[in-house]
Amino acid sequence: MKLKVKVIDIENKGALLHVSDAKTIRVRDGDRVQVINEVTGDVAQAHVDTTGSLIEPGTVGIYRPLNARLCLLEGAEVVVRGADRPLSLTYVKKKMDGGRLTKDETAKIIQDIVEDNLSPGEITAFITASYINGLDMNEVEHLTRAMVDTGERLQFATRPIVDKHSIGGVPGNKITLLIAPIIAASGLKIPKTSSRAITGAGGTADLMEVLAPVGFTAREVQQMTEKVGGCIVWGGATNIAPADDRIIMYEYPLKIDARGQMIASVMAKKMAVGANLVVIDIPVGRLTKIPDVQEGRKLAREFIDLGERLGMHVQCALSYGESLVGHTIGPNLEVREALAVLEGAKEPNSLIQKSISIAGMALEMAGKAAPGQGARAAEDLLWSGKALEKFRQIIEIQGGDPTVTAADILPGEHQFVVNAPQDGYVIELNNQSLVSLARIAGSPHDHGAGLQIHAKKGSRVRKGDPIFTIHADRSWRLDRAIEEGHRLMPVLVEGMILERFPAERWV
Repeated sequence: MKLKVKVIDIENKGALLHVSDAKTIRVRDGDRVQVINEVTGDVAQAHVDTTGSLIEPGTVGIYRPLNARLCLLEGAEVVVRGADRPLSLTYVKKKMDGGRLTKDETAKIIQDIVEDNLSPGEITAFITASYINGLDMNEVEHLTRAMVDTGERLQFATRPIVDKHSIGGVPGNKITLLIAPIIAASGLKIPKTSSRAITGAGGTADLMEVLAPVGFTAREVQQMTEKVGGCIVWGGATNIAPADDRIIMYEYPLKIDARGQMIASVMAKKMAVGANLVVIDIPVGRLTKIPDVQEGRKLAREFIDLGERLGMHVQCALSYGESLVGHTIGPNLEVREALAVLEGAKEPNSLIQKSISIAGMALEMAGKAAPGQGARAAEDLLWSGKALEKFRQIIEIQGGDPTVTAADILPGEHQFVVNAPQDGYVIELNNQSLVSLARIAGSPHDHGAGLQIHAKKGSRVRKGDPIFTIHADRSWRLDRAIEEGHRLMPVLVEGMILERFPAERWV
């Protein structure tokens, strides 16, 4: 059936048909059609939305992602006809039933995700099936290679190429902002592609965006790395392992990070940027993704195994995850804290020690430091100012202001201080509840939103002392965070009352 094009500037996956045309083509909502540009010969598959009023009969609404592939002009004619379900849905169903996917089956699913042949619900079904039924190491390898093969890759003339990644699960883990410039300042190359927040209050890309743009092509990433030794960019803009960021998009509202997909996600990005030396940070502790050391060692072996399969040397750091890293959660607050350390601040110790330890592992792996001397070498690069100078170069080449200082980065103007209700020791700071509060306050989308922690677990406080401050860019979000704080109870002071009737604001 020939229909006239109406270009619809909406970031949706599919095409919009009038109900009468859909009936003629014999499709309904959720079915698929082929859209054919007869001038160019380009063909794309799209799932169907229908309407009785938004467009006229004889017209097809072409959403922005579909038109990016077909390059259609308003009023042009296209052929629209019914299409079969993608074969990859059979494989998604196989995974839902607990089956194991082959290399070809996995490749077909990932190809259809990248080519927008699967609807959001179908992608979510694949994610959920992998989360519930798990992926064995063969499936993880298949998934990793498929993610790499469906995107662009960086090719550096010299090696080593270094990369690092934290699996997340502990708030305030802003260590990349220190580690990347330390490694680059040593003369190594680190093209750091990062993700936005999935379950946390700020991914590395969200933090770096406070200082500079993070959306670059693969070619630009390579050029920036060649010129200054490193960059910190959002992987979703690079077309490097593009399926990964599409999967993350549907994991985000569910707050899940399926283990096999997480391992494949990390290693696909490393493989695609040409990294051959990789350090993985695995925070361990209650309420993190990895609850104990034994589970952490198992995950480390899986990363190392996959690295060997892919030709990468991987080392893992099992780090303390019972408490947040540093004293801040949320983009502006975390960036300000990291910048202050690069400028010479000697606190917070948790941020400094974790950063130099992991950077030191990379320096030893690359031969820039003798075994056991990596942390000292990283510390020298930090306190000498070389890491700060390198970070300024990275900010500048990404289009930011290289003269920015920690004092220039301000938290949200709306704030509320949570005070100790009595004398005692802080015996609990619930990481998950703190992250939830930061997200409710607006983080990471509102850069000024987040939490400033004044008293960490084990600290002695007196009645009325500040324990943490909630920051928000918008007053209504602050009000919501205060209300939710009563339910979440993220902080416990020794002997404090847990409930009061009639109820009053716990803060």
